Amino acid sequence: MVEVLKKSGVRDAAEGVNVGSDFYEALDEEVQRLIHRACERCEDNGRRTVKARDV
Repeated sequence: MVEVLKKSGVRDAAEGVNVGSDFYEALDEEVQRLIHRACERCEDNGRRTVKARDV
């Protein structure tokens, strides 16, 4: 599986708290599901470009 997120970006976004090592994988999987659903919506609408509205 391709890692979508950078750990440093996740740490920066989680201001004021520590980030457990298992959180990165779980978050990355959720983001990949979101991307997959957006791609399906894009294709269902006859487009080849994923846009913000697909999220």
